[in-house]
Amino acid sequence: MPPLEDGPVAPATFADGLPLPKLIVFDLDYTLWPFWVDTNISKPIQARDYNTRVVDRRGESYALYPDVSSIINACVNRSIPIALVSSTHTPNLARDMLKALHITPTFSNNTAVKKKIRSIRVLDCFDFIQIFPCNNIEHLSCIHQASGTAYKDMLLFDDEMRNRNVTTELGVAFCLVRNGITRADVDQGVWTWRKRNGIEQTVVEEDAS
Repeated sequence: MPPLEDGPVAPATFADGLPLPKLIVFDLDYTLWPFWVDTNISKPIQARDYNTRVVDRRGESYALYPDVSSIINACVNRSIPIALVSSTHTPNLARDMLKALHITPTFSNNTAVKKKIRSIRVLDCFDFIQIFPCNNIEHLSCIHQASGTAYKDMLLFDDEMRNRNVTTELGVAFCLVRNGITRADVDQGVWTWRKRNGIEQTVVEEDAS
């Protein structure tokens, strides 16, 4: 088994007691991993190092961005459904990559339990998957129909600014990812969603009596 984390490292907003989006959506290329799956990877692919990276026909190595595993685990631990969208022209290869790459669940702080935990395919972590060439409006429309989640309750992370039109056209909160998604990006995105929904940060004062 791959080395296990000492414990889940969740975004700060996941533990501040304020509302969270009912569904979080992630783009794929340059959001969850640092490459274009349809232009950079040459088949066939093979998993390496406990499925933490993939090697293609040319021997090039590909993996997720460093924070992806903890972010996915945090969403799962909070029972927040997550969705994946991609306009790649090689959807089958993208799915093969998501099957080959694994993450290790970190829902338990019990060492004995952790030793028995198997890694799971990244593909299996997502509740809704839309991988086909089109724009994010169509992707999110499909997710809306499948999940029944209102657009105002969704949050999209994407590396392309042009996709912020999901806010004006659908009412989905949008957060730009500049250098691969991080926990700080998630916090920023959650606050964007909260502000759109009229949720402000509050300070709870303890009763002095």
